[in-house]
Amino acid sequence: MSELRDTGSWPTHRCSCLDWLMQESRDLRFADDVFAEVGRRLLAEGVPLARTTMHLRVLHPQFGGATMIWRPTEPKTDFRLVTRDVFTDQRFLNSPVRALYEGVDGIRQRLDLPTEPDANEFGVYADLRAEGITDYVAMPMIFTDGRRHACSWATKQPGGFTTGQLVRINDLLPALAMAVEIRANRRLARNLLDTYVGRFAGTRILEGDIIRGSGTTLRAAIWTCDMRGFTTISENWPRDDVIAMLNEYFDTMAMPVEAHGGEILKFIGDAMLAVFPLAAPEACANALRAAFEAREGMRELNQRRVQRDQPEIGYGIALHVGDVMYGNIGAASRLDFTIIGPAVNETARLESLSKDLRRRVVLSGPFAGLCGCSAEFLTSLGRFRLKGVGGEMEVFGLADDG
Repeated sequence: MSELRDTGSWPTHRCSCLDWLMQESRDLRFADDVFAEVGRRLLAEGVPLARTTMHLRVLHPQFGGATMIWRPTEPKTDFRLVTRDVFTDQRFLNSPVRALYEGVDGIRQRLDLPTEPDANEFGVYADLRAEGITDYVAMPMIFTDGRRHACSWATKQPGGFTTGQLVRINDLLPALAMAVEIRANRRLARNLLDTYVGRFAGTRILEGDIIRGSGTTLRAAIWTCDMRGFTTISENWPRDDVIAMLNEYFDTMAMPVEAHGGEILKFIGDAMLAVFPLAAPEACANALRAAFEAREGMRELNQRRVQRDQPEIGYGIALHVGDVMYGNIGAASRLDFTIIGPAVNETARLESLSKDLRRRVVLSGPFAGLCGCSAEFLTSLGRFRLKGVGGEMEVFGLADDG
């Protein structure tokens, strides 16, 4: 946008919005709040903004980007995460955002002027004209890692933006990019920690709980599940088929656990370990609800697999309750935030027992006593001595799971 600087129509001192970005914006934690405040300040300083947008590419397993839209008529920025398939959507492919991502230095389009009938326009222009926009400018925002993001600025002012107004916006971009990058990286760190270690553990790590051996005693409902026959499958199936099957299986198990307040701690091969802290009064009931929903989800998944001429997936879920040590365990340079303790071992043994009992879901006696489930839904399977565990434990199953 260097061609906008040749009139010298804007004073050389920095505008107050830029001062605010550089010196006072630190109290706002989120990029969408910063973006809205920039819009408000520019508007107060005479830049007649009608609509501004920001488009960030993000590192996330589900989402490919984030879009923010601010209008002076709205109290807050409209913040949206967009899934990765947006990059193949025709609206994105025919958009200024794509052009900026791919290296275009800047785009300006006067929308109040006549256009040629065969003009090859970006699709968004028709929508902007319908809003009464007269002038549209899109510029790249480049972060310190060289990654290109995008922002746009639009007005309804007759005749469009003046050169001085465009210079003022352009002067803000380096500071705005820096302010947004700091907040985007903070959110990225939290997203990645939530994805790889779980929400609760991620929060603990970001708050500084990173010393080896540090932890807390947690009373919790413990969930573990395991796929049947996975060793044979992994030895005989193509790699990509194994990974696809595992992802389907873990999706089906994980979604109800997270929906009911559980924290997934780890995936080990074909097994998943999760906890439902008993600080929540309904923790055991929620864990059992998750097991019911996972069982229904697996039934539907296996129906789809049969329709695709694929073998059904067998599985077992075990639910137990007890005290666990929850914290940092591992080598000096490689830690794991996880749980340990006798109750964890007992849950694993209980899941192994489910294979012999030919049950998809088994519950320990202590868990059954806390879950609040009526007797018509549970059935006692007897008392068993679990491998490596002293004494016998009464084990329950679901009444309709025989």
